[in-house]
Amino acid sequence: MWAILSEAARAARDRTRRIWCVHSAAEALNVLRDLSETRVVSTLALAFQSAGHEIALVGGPVRDAFLGRGINDLDFTTSARPEQILALVEPLAEAVWDIGRDFGTIGAQIHGERVEITTYRSDAYDGATRKPTVQFGESLAEDLHRRDFTVNAMAVLLPQLSLIDPFGGIDHLVERRLVTPAPAEESFGDDPLRMMRAARFVAQLGFTLDEHAEWAMTELASAIDRISAERVSDELVKLLSTGSPLQGIRLLVSTGIADRVLPEVSALRLEVDEHHHHKDVYEHSLTVLAQTIELEH
Repeated sequence: MWAILSEAARAARDRTRRIWCVHSAAEALNVLRDLSETRVVSTLALAFQSAGHEIALVGGPVRDAFLGRGINDLDFTTSARPEQILALVEPLAEAVWDIGRDFGTIGAQIHGERVEITTYRSDAYDGATRKPTVQFGESLAEDLHRRDFTVNAMAVLLPQLSLIDPFGGIDHLVERRLVTPAPAEESFGDDPLRMMRAARFVAQLGFTLDEHAEWAMTELASAIDRISAERVSDELVKLLSTGSPLQGIRLLVSTGIADRVLPEVSALRLEVDEHHHHKDVYEHSLTVLAQTIELEH
């Protein structure tokens, strides 16, 4: 009897998820269609298609469309090489920035909107730093494989509005789960800053981290020492600026990352309240933080 009820409940949850996914997908496609028809996106899509190059919206804009969040950044990836991007964008733009050209990225302001367009990449890492040996790739799938999490490894080809999701990002959005496209130990070993981003996305999106990825964070916690203090600080500020940073902080503490980047927070677990008002100083401190954030909102 309990087994039958449990199975029925599971089936109901799956149906609810599928219905949510269908509704969310339909709404997201409408958002992406409207976005593709804006002056800046349609202008870029036509220019690159006419020149025989692929171009796609990638990462955050696609993810946020499916989450029903506002789209603030326009990030594109393309088969065109940097010099080809420049040649196509300069006649269209009010301003162009090529400071990231060595990494394949060209920035521009087109019809008043700032955009970044990056050549497909298939980077190689030396294991000593997070700076890759930049290698330009030949396919969109190859480019998506190098990204941090599957929910950020989705793209929409323009102007045809074809969703490219080779690593199950949509499924993981439905499950509200962070998973790496490559094996987590490989992904975090290549770029340890991704472990900090995992904590930020857990807080920002309200997702849980895949068990294997959490294990990899614990195993590779010391690798965060390869990252400059400035980059770590930037990620901590982004984490603490989310609406609810607690779960991200908990993840950093439980995996041992906080021992290296926020040792004062980890040390709270060893503190005893001398007045005996609170048995757990660490949990009490997180509760106070949550209440403070709630009051500010």
